[in-house]
Amino acid sequence: MTYINMDFEGLQETIARLISDEEIEVRTDRFENDFETFKSRDDVLTLLMHLGYLTWNEEGTAHVPNEEVREEFEQILEGTGASRKWMELLGRSKKLLEDTMAGDGQAVAKAIEEIRDSQYAPTYYNDEQALRYVIKFAYIAALDQYLKVEELPSEKGIADVVYLPKRRYTLPALVVELKWNKSSEGAIRQVKERNYPAVLKDYGGEIVLVGIGYDAKKKAHSCVIERI
Repeated sequence: MTYINMDFEGLQETIARLISDEEIEVRTDRFENDFETFKSRDDVLTLLMHLGYLTWNEEGTAHVPNEEVREEFEQILEGTGASRKWMELLGRSKKLLEDTMAGDGQAVAKAIEEIRDSQYAPTYYNDEQALRYVIKFAYIAALDQYLKVEELPSEKGIADVVYLPKRRYTLPALVVELKWNKSSEGAIRQVKERNYPAVLKDYGGEIVLVGIGYDAKKKAHSCVIERI
């Protein structure tokens, strides 16, 4: 908590990105190999790798290794010294989740716009992968109650993002389908035509279908929600 709250070069924001499953590039060559000398964000991230809180990849990036560590990081960001930006993002995300459960597609689309317009967004917003990146941030509050699975194979295709409720929660599952320069109605139609919910046949509870589209010309998101 002490190291993260130093907030070197926006370290708290970097931790938020790690929580949402992004891999972060880290320079490890300047680390002083001690617990006291920190000059940059990368120094702290390197220490966290040494301590086992982050996993190092050969590509020069780090990621959160498991659910237990992710929860630990989230508790730190919500504790003493948490940045205003992180708390705003978490508040928006919780409201977004409530609106999703209520089937309010217009409110969901508006919330995604707000998060997209914040600094929690990719610099180049020009494809479906960038849209997925923003959606993962938008639903970051869901990770307390849900297990997130990306590109889940189904009978006739791959569902973009699926949120499965953890065992201790009686919540509907979420199937989120994304469309770049296509309608959100088309996203829902694809979910049904390719029978993505079939992969959850053993789940046995309700499923909320969330179709999210982005129109690059209008620079606007849209959302359609159905519950089955």
